[in-house]
Amino acid sequence: MTQTTVPVIFDLDGTLVDPAGGITGGISAALREMGLPVPEQAVLKAMVGPKLSDALLHLANVPAELVDETISRYRQHYRETGIGQSKLYPGIFDLLEFFAETGRAVAVATQKPQGIARIVLEHHGIADFFVSIRGAADDESLAANSASGKIEIVGAALADLHSQPAVMVGDRHQDVAGAMANGLDCIGVRWGFASDGELEEAGAVAVVGTALELRTKIEELDAVRAAALSEVQNDGSL
Repeated sequence: MTQTTVPVIFDLDGTLVDPAGGITGGISAALREMGLPVPEQAVLKAMVGPKLSDALLHLANVPAELVDETISRYRQHYRETGIGQSKLYPGIFDLLEFFAETGRAVAVATQKPQGIARIVLEHHGIADFFVSIRGAADDESLAANSASGKIEIVGAALADLHSQPAVMVGDRHQDVAGAMANGLDCIGVRWGFASDGELEEAGAVAVVGTALELRTKIEELDAVRAAALSEVQNDGSL
């Protein structure tokens, strides 16, 4: 890997993988089994990205004492049918393959439990592309789920890369916030679950609509870094 190649940290759901209803459908099924109201589709879509416990509490208004059982039922649905429903977004496999061929390090930082994240990536045949797969604790109970938010997860992935700067790629404002808190730029993707203007308002340096546009923007960041390094080296030689 050349000195000016920027490593990339990817979010998972809504960025690499289209859940294709596997998440929202699983949440709906779990809520129905619990005898709880199912929110409208817009709310269900907004639940993709944040911690599941937070989303259940604050978006679906699930009573705190029922959150753990709701999560357990959701995870059962997700393992049985949700993973199989998911699919890679167009161009993602080719992009990751290109990065591997050109020596660019890539990592995953997701608020999905880390063990399940790896299963999803393995299901789609892309796990081996990543030097690091970081996620939330596999124990999603309320008592155990408060320690690792997006900021900490992105930080863990960045530490695994042993490189600064890197760039974050994600589809929700939590991805932008996690990147910025770790001193990273974030490129937003339009194909995920963000509402109109969400990524721009959060501070994404760019928002792209295709995997090819994403590759181009990342290569532009390489060029910016190369120019900055050249300027520093030239100043030092004076």
